[in-house]
Amino acid sequence: MRKIGRAIVKLRIPILILSLLLLVPAFIGMVNTRINYDILSYLPEDIDSMKGQDIMLKDFGKGGFAYVIIEGMDDKGVAELKSQFEEIDVVSDVIWYDSIADLSIPKEVLPDDIYQIFNSDKDDSTLMMVFFASTGSSDESLEAIAQMRKLADKQVFTSGMGAVVEDIKNLTIEEMTMYVIIAVILMSIVLAVAMDSFLIPVFFMLNIGMSILYNLGTNQIQGEISFVTQALAAVLQLAVTADYSIFLWHSYKEQKEKLPGDKNEAMAIAIGQTFTSVVSSSITTVAGFLALCFMTFTLGLDIGIVMAKGVVLGVICTITVLPAMILIFDKPLEKTMHREVIPSLDRVSGFIIKHSWAFLVAFLALLIPAVYGETHTNVYYNLTDTLPTDLNSVIAASKLSEDYGITSSHIIMCDENMKPADANMMIEEMKKVDGVKMAVGLDSVLGMVPSEAVPDRLSEILKNGGWQMMVVGSEYKVASPEVNRQVDELSDILKRYDKNGMLIGEAAATKDLINITDRDFKIVNALSIAMVFVIIIFALKSISLPIILVAAIEFAVFVNMGLSCYLNTTIPFIASVVIGCIQLGATVDYAILMTTRYKSERLAGKEKHEAVTIALSTSMKSIIVSAVGFFAATFGVGVYSRVDMISQICTLLSRGALVSMVTVICILPAMLLLLDKVIIYTTFDMKSLRHKNENRYYKLPPVQATVEKQN
Repeated sequence: MRKIGRAIVKLRIPILILSLLLLVPAFIGMVNTRINYDILSYLPEDIDSMKGQDIMLKDFGKGGFAYVIIEGMDDKGVAELKSQFEEIDVVSDVIWYDSIADLSIPKEVLPDDIYQIFNSDKDDSTLMMVFFASTGSSDESLEAIAQMRKLADKQVFTSGMGAVVEDIKNLTIEEMTMYVIIAVILMSIVLAVAMDSFLIPVFFMLNIGMSILYNLGTNQIQGEISFVTQALAAVLQLAVTADYSIFLWHSYKEQKEKLPGDKNEAMAIAIGQTFTSVVSSSITTVAGFLALCFMTFTLGLDIGIVMAKGVVLGVICTITVLPAMILIFDKPLEKTMHREVIPSLDRVSGFIIKHSWAFLVAFLALLIPAVYGETHTNVYYNLTDTLPTDLNSVIAASKLSEDYGITSSHIIMCDENMKPADANMMIEEMKKVDGVKMAVGLDSVLGMVPSEAVPDRLSEILKNGGWQMMVVGSEYKVASPEVNRQVDELSDILKRYDKNGMLIGEAAATKDLINITDRDFKIVNALSIAMVFVIIIFALKSISLPIILVAAIEFAVFVNMGLSCYLNTTIPFIASVVIGCIQLGATVDYAILMTTRYKSERLAGKEKHEAVTIALSTSMKSIIVSAVGFFAATFGVGVYSRVDMISQICTLLSRGALVSMVTVICILPAMLLLLDKVIIYTTFDMKSLRHKNENRYYKLPPVQATVEKQN
């Protein structure tokens, strides 16, 4: 590594020039990477709700639909607006009152079931159903929704998954830049205070910023990434890779003192040392992210690949680009040096060691409440409930519920050749299911309206490609237990009439999402623990230390997640899956840092109290700077973001960093003291201490040897 370090030092100017030139293709790649705003699209393709959507699109020509509420417009104006909607490229069909009966027929003579579908108690409000020839959240459908809103401005309110996705898209695009600005400013403040140079945080941010841009640019290889990944990638990469820059800077300063006047050789040695430290540190972080790739819900795969790649690129930039920057701007850095602000923490570490028993008691006392809280934290799956209330889709959902009694909808796909009598009987049964506000299909319309009054186009809209479509409106919210039971009841009714029939829509897909992510949570967390456990076994050459370290960080995860329960906070479903993996992978390094020093001190002949005290006092400052930096990078985004999913994930990550910091500083030393003998006898490279203890006890008088062993 020293040879590689010397080569990097020698080529520092070409490296810096090349790194700047690579920003151009990286930026182009970032711009050309599609952002997917549809969470449900990450469900497995082989589940019924997803297969049904594919069949609906391929065979029926309809991929999704939206409810459109129009206010303050007469029937003639609505009919003209409907024609304008139909001219939008991706809009396949629009169903309104004139799709079922001619406008010349007075609404009052229509059956109540038909009238109430399109009209509310408010005289100035009417309802349309707009179907798209693409999936409801495709780029084309989102563009169509945007065009529909522009055509009538404030008079049009669009509800449905596509409308929600369009609003999330606009909101995240509006906020995305601020996420990075907030994270960079707060992280820079922490580094300026914690480091001994006012200028070095600038180069840290430039180096990390370049690695982030490389990461976002290479996402084009995947074709697309989710908006959650896009929003979190820069912030998380900044939070988890800032330590690597700190390692290099500290190592460089140390070598400069040993080799005065030879900064190039000092940097070459620092690169080698940093690479060794950073690789071992980054492996656990990468493992935490890679564990997400094993989720059945492939949003985890999306986040896992992007973030693991970001960590690797962060390591590469730290040992190539950052050394070039530091050497080129060495003189300005020297001029901005200042005394470290953080004082010595020896007294604090002495206090913690002296009262280690109290921290063990606290650990045991908090363990059961933490586990209970973590397992009883409320989780939400319906994004609409947590979006700002002034968004068009949220207003539309509220109006749809209050004025029409519809909170969610189901699409029934069944055999086109089903007998009209059977179709009507099925519809009537579905209307009797709790929470169903309306159920309508072609045969049910023909049963209520004279056939000569029904336009021929309606048959083409509702029957096509061997399938016929029916729409069921529900008063229950998506992801609620009530709507999930309703989905099961409707499916049972459908299967009695058509065993190949399918019930699809947001409610059915979300029900599948609940079942899948619940299973993913168990698998992914177990896998992340196993991966980190194996890494620590090889890193520390011990059987007991991985158990101790993982137990400490998992306790911190339980406390972090459990606090949401006791604070009565409902968290997004994806947070319950990803937080544990990220917090474990990113903060177990704090525990490894302290434990590595403890091992070296014990092997150097120190007694356990002295070894743990030295380990705590020497690593505490690094742990605090790392954790507070992680907190700063994520907390500000959590406070600022109006997208609750992004806000909650960042808030949980920021809190998790602090909880892990406190756990490692206060509880881990007590565990090392308590289990010192176990560690010695289960750690492969501590055999010399076993023999030393046995020989020492053998030479002592029997009574004194017994007392020593008990101590």
